[in-house]
Formats: sequence, C-alpha cells, structure tokens
Amino acid sequence: MRVSAPATTKELHAIKSKCGNRKPCTDNSFAFKISSGAANVVGPSICFEDKVLMSPVKNNVGRGLNIVLVNGTTGAMLRDSFFDMYSGDPSLLERFLKEVPEGTLVLVASYDDPGTKMNEQLKKLFSDLGSSSAKQLGFRDSWVFLGARGLKNKSPFEQFLKNNPEENKYDGWPELLELEGCVPRKVF
Repeated sequence: MRVSAPATTKELHAIKSKCGNRKPCTDNSFAFKISSGAANVVGPSICFEDKVLMSPVKNNVGRGLNIVLVNGTTGAMLRDSFFDMYSGDPSLLERFLKEVPEGTLVLVASYDDPGTKMNEQLKKLFSDLGSSSAKQLGFRDSWVFLGARGLKNKSPFEQFLKNNPEENKYDGWPELLELEGCVPRKVF
C-alpha cells in the first residue's frame, strides 16, 4: 500500500469566483464586476456571470456611458451599447433607457466624460432604475452602477466619484471605480 504525502500549500488551489470577485455568489444570484474607465486612456469593463460583456479588448466600449442590459431572471445578455455624453446626442440614450423591459438589469460604467450631456430627463430615467448619484453626475466624474427596471428602492450597487482637480488621481480625472457583488435573480 502506497501512502501519499499530504498536499503542500502550492498544490492547494483557491476556488475561483466568477468575474474574479473576492467572494462567490449563491445559486440564486448573479456575479458581476463593473469597472469605470481610467481618465481617457483605459476603457471600462463589465463582467456578468464570468463573461466579459464589454471591454477595450472586445472593442465595444466608448467615451461616455457604457451600458449592458441583462435579463434579471435568466442572466442572458439582451443588449449593449455606449453613449457619447460629451458630444453625442442624448436623445439616443433617452430612447434606449425608455425601452428597457421590466425585470431587466442595467449595468453602467463611465469612461472619460459621463455627464456633460446628462439632462434632467436622463437623470430621472437613471433614478427610476435605482440610481442615487445620477442627479449629480457631471463633467469627467467616475460612475459605476447596477440598477433594474421595476426596482422599488434605490440600488445598493453604485459608486460615484466627483471630478475634483485638487483630489483627482489622474491629471483631469478622478480614479477609476470598481464595483463587484452578487445581485439576486428576479423570480416571478
């Protein structure tokens, strides 16, 4: 009979959480990680259930607000898009948000400038999705958010950092934000 030696520390493997999160999620929730862009150099990324849905590597991010819509029950990606909030047409984002179906998760990552074209109608639409910070979003702020159509209260998944020249990490921009967690599945 051969007796094997106990496993060494090098042989033990840590359990990998979805999206590289610090903690694993339960079966009745979805793992997500949202990273804002860094200044106007490094683009944002959005990961959901261990799938990178938007990133500079996928070449599907842009200046402004980067948004992914996900079915809140199945976790299937419905749509992704980005909206230039510096020189773009805010009515395109308004139309996009008004068409979000009930029970849909909305994941948002800012890049470069999310607030120049943020009008009162857009602020209200984001607030209706559960945002507490959209009303104060301005020029070159950093913002990451996960909300949903039909949310009764404010979302617990949001980070906001005001552009402040005295405190900015990068020359004209605040540091990037990273938000990770487990969002409960919507059960009907």
